[in-house]
Amino acid sequence: MASNEQLRKHKIRAELYDNVLTEDPNDFAARVVADKPLTSKDVCNYAAQRGGADISAKAMEHAVDLYLSEMAYLLCNGFTVNTGVFNVRPKIKGVFNKATEQFNPEKHKISFDFNQGLRLRRELANINVEITGVNKATFFIDEVTDIESESISDLLTPNRNLRISGSKIRISGENAENGVYFINQETNERVKVSSKMPVNKPSELIVVIPALAAGSYKLEIATQYGGNSKHLLKEPRNTVFDRVLSVL
Repeated sequence: MASNEQLRKHKIRAELYDNVLTEDPNDFAARVVADKPLTSKDVCNYAAQRGGADISAKAMEHAVDLYLSEMAYLLCNGFTVNTGVFNVRPKIKGVFNKATEQFNPEKHKISFDFNQGLRLRRELANINVEITGVNKATFFIDEVTDIESESISDLLTPNRNLRISGSKIRISGENAENGVYFINQETNERVKVSSKMPVNKPSELIVVIPALAAGSYKLEIATQYGGNSKHLLKEPRNTVFDRVLSVL
């Protein structure tokens, strides 16, 4: 008889890392092994090649683009959309100090909440997780949070705070290359964070995002910190976050 693992139709590979959120030196946290992010075009190609789609990948991509454009339009008119895979709704952040106060973009912000939908939750039971071992990397960026928009590992709000979590990411040393950088994915320009960091810990940084232009960026950290503040590395080492971040 087939085991439960054999009956599951999906597989996620993960590696174990030192758990920087606890004081226990012997516990680990799992991180999914990151493949390249898929675009709508990629998903449509998979659907045509593997999923048995009855239309071409090109026709499906065109229909998906139309659907997403209309969904964005409706969301911006206050509708909540449930796709089955995810639910998304608009929300307004900020305090209104009196009953007659109107929306002010200087103090109030509009964003969108995303949550997994029923179709995705049903598939959770069909996923087999394979732990491939302990990753030897001890210097990495795990997640970033744009504090203004509350977006996780996705959006950047220029001139606002960004929380960076990871392992051994404290900025230490006198080398001029040490610091946090945003790399424009079109021009390869590296923009360094110039303001003082409110938080500079081995597992957490808080930085002020520079006045970045709209576009896509990679986040890079360079530091001489190697795990001991008294004994720094001779030269900076670098790590780059594996997600692309966006300024709208």
